[in-house]
Amino acid sequence: MKTILLIHGPNLNLLGKRNATHYGSLTLKKLEEIVKAEAKVLGYRILSFQSNHEGELIDVIQKNSEKAEGILINPGALTHYSYALHDAIIDAQIPTVEVHLSDINKRESWRKISVTAAACIGQKFGKKEKSYLEALALLHKTLTTKKS
Repeated sequence: MKTILLIHGPNLNLLGKRNATHYGSLTLKKLEEIVKAEAKVLGYRILSFQSNHEGELIDVIQKNSEKAEGILINPGALTHYSYALHDAIIDAQIPTVEVHLSDINKRESWRKISVTAAACIGQKFGKKEKSYLEALALLHKTLTTKKS
């Protein structure tokens, strides 16, 4: 079964306790279960990882990208300033979709800026867990179109 990396950045370990208006009420574990179930239907295995540390996220991308078909990543606040994460996504050389639970365009002005989006094939946000499913669908479409 082909692998997709599901990477969660800072503070996403607190899902279920964070502001439900922005992030929904699901825990990270439940969110991952939903994504894994849909990925399985599409023929993928999900390898998930969460860290509050930028370097650990980069290490996971570098260590696992050669074995993966693509990446779904919610960089959290790193979205807005981590050029190192941007470069790691570029260097992975596999399709990557940036995903956010909240609508980053309807929040604080600094959240509207994404330095990681330029390294990705797309960005899905604002629909809570459905954002993740839309990101997975986009990644799947890209991967299946690429092989045709």
